[in-house]
Amino acid sequence: MAMNLRVPAELDRRLDLLADEEHTSKSALLLQGAELVLQRHRSRRDISEGLDFVMSHDAELLTRLEDA
Repeated sequence: MAMNLRVPAELDRRLDLLADEEHTSKSALLLQGAELVLQRHRSRRDISEGLDFVMSHDAELLTRLEDA
């Protein structure tokens, strides 16, 4: 899928430098960045769901530990 993306001049300049340094394209860098954002979002969601599970299933235990 093709997509147009407007990038501020300073970010574009920095992407050019990094792409040259890494011997890759700006497009590849932006794809890596998008993947990192998605992974971070998924990790945060997983952590939040895990905490919700613990709080709902182990509330009594947590209260006892708090009082210990």
